[in-house]
Amino acid sequence: MFVDTEPSAPPNGTGKRPEPEALLKMIRRAERAKLRVYIGAAAGVGKTFQLLEDAHALKKDGIDVVIGAVETHGRAETAEQIRDLEIVPPLKLEYRGTEFDEMDLKAVIRRKPTVVVVDELAHTNIPGAKNAKRYEDVLELLENGISVITAVNIQHIESLNDIVARTTGVSVRETVPDTFFKRADEIIDVDVSIDTLRTRLRQGKIYAPEKIEQALNNFFRKGNLATLRELALRQVALHQSVQDHEYREMEGLEPATIPEKVMVCMASRGSAKKLLRTGARIVGRHAYRDWFAVYVETPDEEPGRIDPNAHATLQENIRFAETLGATVVKLKSSNVVDALLKFASENEITHVIFGQSARSRWRIIWKGSVINRFLREVKDAAVHVIPIDKD
Repeated sequence: MFVDTEPSAPPNGTGKRPEPEALLKMIRRAERAKLRVYIGAAAGVGKTFQLLEDAHALKKDGIDVVIGAVETHGRAETAEQIRDLEIVPPLKLEYRGTEFDEMDLKAVIRRKPTVVVVDELAHTNIPGAKNAKRYEDVLELLENGISVITAVNIQHIESLNDIVARTTGVSVRETVPDTFFKRADEIIDVDVSIDTLRTRLRQGKIYAPEKIEQALNNFFRKGNLATLRELALRQVALHQSVQDHEYREMEGLEPATIPEKVMVCMASRGSAKKLLRTGARIVGRHAYRDWFAVYVETPDEEPGRIDPNAHATLQENIRFAETLGATVVKLKSSNVVDALLKFASENEITHVIFGQSARSRWRIIWKGSVINRFLREVKDAAVHVIPIDKD
């Protein structure tokens, strides 16, 4: 179904004035170091690559960023992604006659960058390190005013440990407590299709050759990966829901209303298939009846003026959205943000899905963005930011 409508300016939000304690909490939250966590269904989805891409985007924007700990797992394309990023030399620790590299927590704190990349969040430190677990290192970095980008696989979240073991038959010993994730400013799902992940495994891009067949027939079975991807998406949605609840409580607003409605925001360029698949998965999980794929046509994108390649891609996105069961809505406005805000408000949208590249995603945190306007003005909407390859 395709709907064509033309919005006007959105209404102003309303709500009670927050108490002084809530205002103080809001100020402190704005000033504190920020934590971004990438979650993946399994090894090989591209979490480490995403960390490094973020670091380069930050560096390009003039932000002081260093690598505290990164694990390439022998993948050449990941190692190449480090390029000219500054690495804080690791701490050398001997354990049972073997020397190991650990993140030098004290050295990172002395260096005091604005942001540090810390891979393998669930890692257990070698005896002799200051903290037993790497997530404890991350918490200490945050306490020292250093923002952190980190990554973890879904099976390492403590509350999901049992279900992962039942699903995959693999017991994961290294876990991160759920309380850690409450500190996160962002939790983002890094995802690839099941076939793509299994192909990467066969190509030797995840495990050593002698482990490939065993992995394909066990942990990396299609059914297992489907469940793990679902768990990762749920974790992101849960985090967003909690953040929304805390925000509304802090602002003295009423609880969010039901039923839930999902809106995928499609740009005039670039494939939206990843965003649309995410919307479809959310709809499938919650059995929402209403979900929309929304596109804003600006004067420069009217028929006859839009770039032919962009038009072809847009039409492909529209067809794909319709095959997934979305109602495709074309809005006409010279102001994309206002149009989307008005549609979300009038249709009581509760889940908004955007796509952002690493560079533009970090602008959300550091410089503000469309997403921030949605968080401010559409108080009942959970905003999902899905990593994409390019702007």
